[in-house]
Amino acid sequence: MTREQYILATQQNSLPRTEQPQFYPVGIYGWRKRCLYFFVLLLLVTMIVNLAMTIWILKVMNFTVDGMGNLRVTKKGIRLEGISEFLLPLYVKEIHSRKDSPLVLQSDRNVTVNARNHMGQLTGQLTVGADAVEAQCKRFEVRASEGGKVLFSADEDEIVIGADRLKVTGTEGAVFGHSVETPHIRAEPSQDLKLESPTRSLVMEAPRGVQVSAAAGDLKATCRKELHLQSTEGEIFLNADTIRLGNLPVGSFSSSSSSFSSSSSPSSSAPHQTIYELCVCPNGKLYLSPAGAGSTCQSSSNICLWS
Repeated sequence: MTREQYILATQQNSLPRTEQPQFYPVGIYGWRKRCLYFFVLLLLVTMIVNLAMTIWILKVMNFTVDGMGNLRVTKKGIRLEGISEFLLPLYVKEIHSRKDSPLVLQSDRNVTVNARNHMGQLTGQLTVGADAVEAQCKRFEVRASEGGKVLFSADEDEIVIGADRLKVTGTEGAVFGHSVETPHIRAEPSQDLKLESPTRSLVMEAPRGVQVSAAAGDLKATCRKELHLQSTEGEIFLNADTIRLGNLPVGSFSSSSSSFSSSSSPSSSAPHQTIYELCVCPNGKLYLSPAGAGSTCQSSSNICLWS
């Protein structure tokens, strides 16, 4: 380096600098700072409002250590007092009411109780509606409060009534479309018992006999066409002080002329026919005998019914 270059270099370094240094501010200023303060204030107000609302809800709903409101959590389960409304399905194992008050289930439409198995399939359903009460199950039973005796049961095969007495209060009585099997049929005291078939026949059958008894009244059997009393192996036994066959024509027998005249029209003549007597033997057998003074019925002093 020459002397002239050295002098020039040193002169340039010794000259005073006239440029000012540049400073850059650090932080948030202006509208950004104002927006930040606004958001912090809004967050603080929101927290205060939320805290106030939480305290108000806890006070209104009566939250305690045991539960909330009328709902109390006990060792035996959940206890709910007062009127409650459930908007979603309720799954519980048992529902009990207080000892001094009944349990009321109320709905604007109907109340339905469903029972399901472990696979979720419906096995029983009880629906209480405004028009009817419906039960869908394999077997329906009604039991007595004392002893658990079955009063009524119904399934697909049969219906069983286990009450000591079945009382039908309808004016038309009881109507059965098919056969009825019962050991005893009895009417109310001072009332008549009537078995009637308006358009068909009435059949009473029993393997060891049918007993019809009227202890304090009359026994009456009425039919439109024919009344059959049939015994396949035994006998028909009529035991009474007086046996009457009403509305039978009474005839007179004359040995001389063998003429027949009816008591209803004595002046008119009737065709000639033989008159027989219906005689009853002491052993209960019936036989016919020609009417006359020397008939077998008169000679043996049997009971004779004129035919």
